[in-house]
Amino acid sequence: MIRVLLVVPSPALRAGLRSLLSSDNEIKVVDERSEWSDSLQEEQNEADVVITTSASFATYPTEEKDEHSSAAILFLLDEATNIQTIMESSRVWGILSSDTSATELCAAVRALSQGLIVGARELLFPSMDDNTARGPLTDRETEVLAHLAKGLANKQIAVALGISEHTVKFHVSSIYLKLNAVNRTQAVREGLRNGWIVL
Repeated sequence: MIRVLLVVPSPALRAGLRSLLSSDNEIKVVDERSEWSDSLQEEQNEADVVITTSASFATYPTEEKDEHSSAAILFLLDEATNIQTIMESSRVWGILSSDTSATELCAAVRALSQGLIVGARELLFPSMDDNTARGPLTDRETEVLAHLAKGLANKQIAVALGISEHTVKFHVSSIYLKLNAVNRTQAVREGLRNGWIVL
C-alpha cells in the first residue's frame, strides 16, 4: 500500500485529489493538511508520497530540515514557478500540472514511491533546448533509454524501434558507459533525474 499525505489549502481540491487517488486500490490517503508546518514531521514519516499545491518555500521542508523523512514530494503547479528551488530542496520529487488526470496522478504517485522522478517536461525543464534535453546521449540512445524506462526487454525495444536486438544491446551498453550506470535501474534513474527522459 502506498501512503499519501495531502498538503493542499483548498478543501475542494483536497476532496478532488482524494477522489482521483481512490481509483487506485494500491494508494491510500492517510492524512490531509491545509499547509506546511512543523507538526507535519510525524505525518511525513508515515507517508510514502506527499502531494502539495503550495509553491511557498518559506515553510517548505528542505532536505536539511526533513532529513529523516523518506516521503517523496509531488508538486501540482500551473506554471514553472521556482522549479529550480524545488529541484534543489528535494531528494525525490515530481511536478505535474494541477489539471492532471487520475491516471497520470496515480502513475506519478507509484513512480515516486519507487524513488523515480516524474513530471511534464515543460514544467520540469522549461528552458532546455533539444541538445540539452538529451544530455550526452544520441537521439537513438535517448529513445532506447525511454523504452528501458517503460520496462521493455531488448527484443521488445528492437521491434518498437525497427532495429536488431544486437543494435539495442550496443545502445544499452553505450548508455551505461555515458551515464556511469551498471544496470537499467541506474540508467533510467539518471535519465529521469536529468530530464533526458520523462515518464
